[in-house]
Amino acid sequence: MPAPSIVHAPLPYQDRLQTRDTATIDLVVIHCTELPDLALAREFGERIHYPGSGTGNSGHFYVDRDGSVQQWVDIARIAHHVRGYNARSIGIELVNRGRWPHWHDAAHQAMDEPYGDAQIASLTGLIGQLRMQLPSLQLIAGHEDLDTDEIEARDDPSLLVRRKRDPGPMFPWARVLAALPLRRLPSP
Repeated sequence: MPAPSIVHAPLPYQDRLQTRDTATIDLVVIHCTELPDLALAREFGERIHYPGSGTGNSGHFYVDRDGSVQQWVDIARIAHHVRGYNARSIGIELVNRGRWPHWHDAAHQAMDEPYGDAQIASLTGLIGQLRMQLPSLQLIAGHEDLDTDEIEARDDPSLLVRRKRDPGPMFPWARVLAALPLRRLPSP
């Protein structure tokens, strides 16, 4: 697994994110952006959702469809990417449209964009590189494994849909787990 080159592109609020001891990081969480491209993901990542701290939601790393990798948040900082697990995890976002633009419509829950070979090769290379930096990194999970809440569907409030479904059914778990010495964290 060759390590991909990483373009450092810190978010404007990175220095306002809480710091942590990297020895406490034991989990990598795989996400998909559920947006059409990296540019729109960046726009969403720069939005301030927490006025008290002046920070927003994002992962640490973004892997585009062509396998290029950007780092938006230093691993010594806690990014807001998954409720309840941020302090102990690295968030990696894969550019994939997911359910975009109707994330919470009951009629639009299919996630049918496959993850390409270049993207998965960069993902496994990146995680391999992180494992060398972080000996405590032993676990992997999907966002959908950790955030299992259901909410009312936007198009039909009588129905419930999953709040988070990423990385979704097209993510090649078997291939990724075979390439990495990580254990999949069971759902809570």
